[in-house]
Amino acid sequence: MSNERAIVHMDLDTFFVSCERLLDSKLEGKPILIGGVTDRGVVASCSYEARSFGIHSAMPMKMAKQLCPEAIVLRGNSGIYTKFSENVTEVIKENVPLYEKTSIDEFYIDLTGMDRFFGCHQLATELRQKIIKETGLPISFGLSINKTVSKIATGEAKPNNQIRIVKGTEKPFLSPLSVKKIPMVGEKTYRSLCDLGIKRIKNIQEMPMQMMGKVFGKNGIGMWKKANGIDNSPVMQYHERKSISTERTFDRDTTDVIKLRGIIMAMAENLIYQLRRGNKLTACVTVKIRYSDFQTYTLQQRIPYSASDHSLIPVVMDLYNKLYQRRMLVRLVGVRFSHLVEGGHQINMFEDDEKTLRLYQAMDKMRIRYGDRAVIRAATMEAKSISRWNPFTGEPPPLLANRRQ
Repeated sequence: MSNERAIVHMDLDTFFVSCERLLDSKLEGKPILIGGVTDRGVVASCSYEARSFGIHSAMPMKMAKQLCPEAIVLRGNSGIYTKFSENVTEVIKENVPLYEKTSIDEFYIDLTGMDRFFGCHQLATELRQKIIKETGLPISFGLSINKTVSKIATGEAKPNNQIRIVKGTEKPFLSPLSVKKIPMVGEKTYRSLCDLGIKRIKNIQEMPMQMMGKVFGKNGIGMWKKANGIDNSPVMQYHERKSISTERTFDRDTTDVIKLRGIIMAMAENLIYQLRRGNKLTACVTVKIRYSDFQTYTLQQRIPYSASDHSLIPVVMDLYNKLYQRRMLVRLVGVRFSHLVEGGHQINMFEDDEKTLRLYQAMDKMRIRYGDRAVIRAATMEAKSISRWNPFTGEPPPLLANRRQ
């Protein structure tokens, strides 16, 4: 019996590919590329067979097809992947007391204290087998005393395997691995580390923490701690957010058609940005109008999962045009996105147009740096009061009520 932490990180192996193979067994053992199907598309996911050709996620589809001409290219189906993800979540939910779902295919599970009843490694092993049996999907896990070591261990366990890192062996386990394996190390940081001759986690372990702090600031301290297997961050109980919405009540009721259209579009644009920022997708759009006589009307439409301006804004505007028929004074307008799921970044890559994808990334970077209204459509200039806010974490600005459900 012990009170030491027992944290499991579980990750579904090449998740989108595995889902496609469950639906079509002829895809087994073949190089698969999933993403935008035209040459302008981007690879969202690829099979291990395709990876052996040097293909990786976020690579332009044109380049991937040149590296592996025999690859089978499939457009991603977010609805199917969401359903499989929900199946896995259900199995986990029924079998553990505390879990955190960090993306469509990734989970942390806190089994601390469970060893007095079952043995944490045994419990994690049985859970993994149950997921494989009930969903048909391959899944790997790492088990250790914290999130960082477990996540790195899962990476080493893949494909379709498991690793346990016994307490006290974290540093020797991490030591020979590339610094790229540390969760917070992206491409830019990795290049900076390599320039300094730091290529293995062992190199960071041998450095004083203060030196990493001097060179990389606060991130350097975090990197040093992770490299030394130190991570006290908790597993946060998972609650799927079902919807985000915003509505505007006017100081004076209005019939200004141009103003109304601009405000509706600005609300949609802002909510879509918040979806991308929160790595979310929506499958249902609702528009709401309340007239001066307090009669309220709503119209909604189910759509394929998306977090793209060019997919969602036309739906919002179409619903608004159908709804605004009475030509009376309008008291309130609102937009709501519901049926939200995780995994926006990967699923956005199903878009054919790499140029559009890059445009959204550039727009979002500017908004993060200079505020939500830093990049706006000309048609939304009227909506001046929509300021910086985040429906996932923050408070609404004046005149913009954000109702959480």
